[in-house]
Amino acid sequence: MTMVLHGIKNCDTVKKARRWLEANNVDYRFHDLRADGLDEEMLRKWLGQVAWERLLNTRGTTWRKLPDNQRRGLDESEALALMLAHPTLIKRPVLTIKDKCHIGFKADDYAALFR
Repeated sequence: MTMVLHGIKNCDTVKKARRWLEANNVDYRFHDLRADGLDEEMLRKWLGQVAWERLLNTRGTTWRKLPDNQRRGLDESEALALMLAHPTLIKRPVLTIKDKCHIGFKADDYAALFR
């Protein structure tokens, strides 16, 4: 099974997800969005499965640092451009199993995925 955990290595939620996967002997590859990059094709696949509003992290520092005119009245193409320019705007982690993505980390949700 091809499994990739996408995130940023110093993100606390990503650290929790990695610890959970390792403690439960789940074989995965880690893709650091900051160091390894983010390509448009991958982002479009995710947006084909989840709404951009769910994928866009509006609680983080990167979002708060954006000028007001970039944050107001977003549509999907503008959100996609922002996430490509600033991968830290993506809600983390994104776990992809085959081509299906799962956003965020909750231990119970991961446990259900690997039953």
